[in-house]
Amino acid sequence: MNVTRAKSELSESTVQRLTYLRVERSIRKYLDEVREVLQKIPVGDIRRVIDALALAYSHDTQIFIMGNGGSAATASHFANDLNKAASSDGRRRFRAVALTDNVPLLTAWGNDLSYDDIFVEQLRNLYNKGAVVIGISGSGNSANVLKALRFAGDSGGTTIGFTGYQGGKIRSIVDECIVVPSNCMQQIEDAHLVLEHLMCTVLREEIARS
Repeated sequence: MNVTRAKSELSESTVQRLTYLRVERSIRKYLDEVREVLQKIPVGDIRRVIDALALAYSHDTQIFIMGNGGSAATASHFANDLNKAASSDGRRRFRAVALTDNVPLLTAWGNDLSYDDIFVEQLRNLYNKGAVVIGISGSGNSANVLKALRFAGDSGGTTIGFTGYQGGKIRSIVDECIVVPSNCMQQIEDAHLVLEHLMCTVLREEIARS
């Protein structure tokens, strides 16, 4: 009985050890892939988006941000960070609005018109000429994001896309686009969040120096 139990415990220990090693390899592989993806994003593309946001700040212009699912969370996070984390003590602040945050309004437009209209209809209320409109879409093909970006472009606004894969349809209709060079949606969304943190940090530092 003792021999059987010892064999069982040894087998269990081996399985646990192999599982630990496999999980550790998966962790390292994912982190390495994210690091590689981030390093491949063209710095010039990031700088041009920062320049557009800095110009919006200098002109006291509105910034609207939108996305679906994980990108909706990033849109809210981005607006939060522009309005607070990018602020410098005693200086004028950004005027950023996440079109993802008013749930009653989103559901009203989605129910009465269509889900494709949930962002563009908000812009019809809030948009002022020259505003910056940012669309976040991993695929670059989200219909409601595309519709709002086209409205902003037709209305004289500055349009910016955050996408992945090959950029999707968004890439061809916006003024500036950052395409995360990955086919993994999770890593595309990781990169978008890193990018918004990077941008808000750079903007805060530059505003403090001005």
